[in-house]
Amino acid sequence: MTLLAIALVIVLLILLVALAKAPPLVAFVIAALLGGVLLGVPLETIPKAIEKGIGDTIGPLVVIVVLGAMAGKLIADSGAARRIADALIALFGPRRLPLAMAATGFLVGIPLFYNVGFVLMVPLIFSITARAKLPPVHVGMPLLAGLSIAHGFLPPHPSPTALVTQLGADLGQTLIYGLIVGVPTLLIAGPLFAMTLKNIQSPPSALFGSDDTAERRLPGTAVSFLCALLPVGLIAGTTALGYLALSPDLAAAVRFVGNPTVVLLVAIAIAMLALGAGSGLPLPRMMESFAGATRDIAPILLIIAGAGALKQVLVESGADRVLAAELATLPIPPLVLGWLLACVIRIALGSATVAGLTAGGLVAPLLASSGANPNLMVLAIGAGSLMCSHVNDSGFWMFKEYFGLSLRDTFRSWSLMETLVGTFGLVFVLLLDALV
Repeated sequence: MTLLAIALVIVLLILLVALAKAPPLVAFVIAALLGGVLLGVPLETIPKAIEKGIGDTIGPLVVIVVLGAMAGKLIADSGAARRIADALIALFGPRRLPLAMAATGFLVGIPLFYNVGFVLMVPLIFSITARAKLPPVHVGMPLLAGLSIAHGFLPPHPSPTALVTQLGADLGQTLIYGLIVGVPTLLIAGPLFAMTLKNIQSPPSALFGSDDTAERRLPGTAVSFLCALLPVGLIAGTTALGYLALSPDLAAAVRFVGNPTVVLLVAIAIAMLALGAGSGLPLPRMMESFAGATRDIAPILLIIAGAGALKQVLVESGADRVLAAELATLPIPPLVLGWLLACVIRIALGSATVAGLTAGGLVAPLLASSGANPNLMVLAIGAGSLMCSHVNDSGFWMFKEYFGLSLRDTFRSWSLMETLVGTFGLVFVLLLDALV
């Protein structure tokens, strides 16, 4: 009966989001209310459980996610993202342009949220391919693969950051493992796969012509790389220092400096000084960018909050323990199970964030009994949440319309790239699990 109730709740969630086009927060709350009733939670307890789930989930994350959005917006508005792209293209050369674009997407994707990175990088793709006289899909797909991998695997992006909290993982270790898994996945789903896309033609658009006047406002190359990668470097560095035999006071200082909130505040402050001066951005303009980033990230925060509401109802009813016991009997490794749940929800709903957080809530009680590595579970779920992007995913339509493709060519390029990311992401997670 418990499993049937959970299945009905998930079906309702899918119908509300996919068919009724309900806002995800509303859909999650309605699904949580139904779940509470079906699972026998006392009626007066259900609203309190929803409030607790929202607070417990969003509380530790809101500052990190908002600061991450602000940092990424500053990287974009200052021209640092474009400077990074130009430097990598110059380094790799025209013949290795897809490889340069893959590195650009991955590096720029670390500080930039996916939709922001997509909109900002697509004009760059068309500008570069017009000069190089190469097919935009062939050159641009590796960059978009890099953005997608960073979005699904790496903190401080919303879904992996929320999953770290939800599954009790360590943010620093998850970031390091995400880099280890992400790089080989990118090579396969990016430059190697792009070799099969040379015959897909995308009509050029005057909208994406190069703007040479913008070159004068770009900050320096070194400072652009420094500001974009500083959060990753600080988190990874302090995580590595944590394994050393430090004195208690020094260990506490390292943990303080490595706290994601502190890291992002430091990164923003340095970027304001370095990039603001380098690009001529005045302080009021930077403050406007920060306000815009906060508005842009609000819908994602609401999705995270809604997932917390549903999770807490499962906990209050004891369904999490029942589900964990049932799942533990399945002849499927826990990491594969987390990937599969996220994949099914992704195909049904379209949203990678919703798929990841919903799957995380379902497998969280399984971690303790299975002994699975929570850091790798974050990555396995992230890989599953990127699978099989199709017509119910906004990214599918953004790619199709920006590149002027037919549905057939969009499935052939975009959907297959996302499926390769999800598949090989799981493969490398399992390989890493065998080693750590």
